[in-house]
Amino acid sequence: MPYQLPTEDQTLAVESFRKFLQSEIKPVAREYRDRFIPKEKMRELTQRIAEFGLPGCSIPAELGGMGLTFTMQGMLFEELVACSCDIALAVMINLGLPLLLTGASQELRDRYMADALAGKIFSSVAISEPDVGSNVAEIKTRAVRDGDHYIINGEKTWISNGEYSDVVVVTCRTETGLSHILVDRHEHGYESRNIDKIALGSQSTAQLFFQDVRVPVTNLIGNEGEGLKNTMKLFEVARGHVGTLSIGLMRASLEESIAYAKDRKQFGKPIAAHQLVAAKIANMAMLLDASRLMCHRVFGLIDAGVRCDMEASMAKAFATEAAVRACRDAVQLHGGNGITKEFNVERYLREAIIIPIPDGTTEIQQLAISRALTGISAFA
Repeated sequence: MPYQLPTEDQTLAVESFRKFLQSEIKPVAREYRDRFIPKEKMRELTQRIAEFGLPGCSIPAELGGMGLTFTMQGMLFEELVACSCDIALAVMINLGLPLLLTGASQELRDRYMADALAGKIFSSVAISEPDVGSNVAEIKTRAVRDGDHYIINGEKTWISNGEYSDVVVVTCRTETGLSHILVDRHEHGYESRNIDKIALGSQSTAQLFFQDVRVPVTNLIGNEGEGLKNTMKLFEVARGHVGTLSIGLMRASLEESIAYAKDRKQFGKPIAAHQLVAAKIANMAMLLDASRLMCHRVFGLIDAGVRCDMEASMAKAFATEAAVRACRDAVQLHGGNGITKEFNVERYLREAIIIPIPDGTTEIQQLAISRALTGISAFA
């Protein structure tokens, strides 16, 4: 897709959102640094963020959304990540429910769409299992038909928003193949248990447990047996957004590194005047810009209705690995200060290390890219 300058309306929307984030969201993110944000506090935040178009930006107006583009959504999302990766991740996962509901029954849309777009409910998309990661076709969680209901049994893990979730779209095995079924925690019941990580601990990543969970057949999203196909389509959007998580981290690291390099003096001059420091800043900026362009290409292709599995894999793999390098350079540039909690760059690096893993590791993306180019699968 050719590069397009942001329109005046897009620029104004982003600037308005940025001001709101700096005044209203950043102080909360700072308060809860490396501490879990309670569910109701996070719900307050997601409802206020929803007023600016996340998660409703790209949802058609006739379904209650703003009817704008995925490109616009990506621009807004970058601002949120640059403010707080934890809060952005909670919002990113909430993006999945409205997207999936566009293919659901009118009954499910009427019941959940408005609250989802308003940021009032938390959702999760449950794919990974203890023995099943990137190989979605091997999912073991089962949904057995019993009259007008499914009985679901299984365990999911590494589920973002899992502890928060009011509803979860479960990828499970039905008689005709993999299917998506919406499970309401209050109505149908499931258990969750949070997972501790090296970073991104202000939001929830959890295990989910389904034991004889009885769900109406009407909670099926799409047709039975189409879960794998629909998951692959969802991955395009998800991988573009995971890449944008990395863009926000790189941007925050670069901005703090520039400010530090201009202020910190060594050998009688700002360290920005030293060639090796200047080179680090230049390389960070190049990695950031290239990553942003690749992710925006994905969003542009989705807006054009063009499948972009390979481009999404490229963007996700490149941006997430670039962030690890750029955030590490930010720590190095800060010297001893970079490993203290007085500065944010150590946290950005811990967060960046996590991001290459979800929605398919870098190695999985490489296999997918090669398969798209050669027509030959290297998957075991």
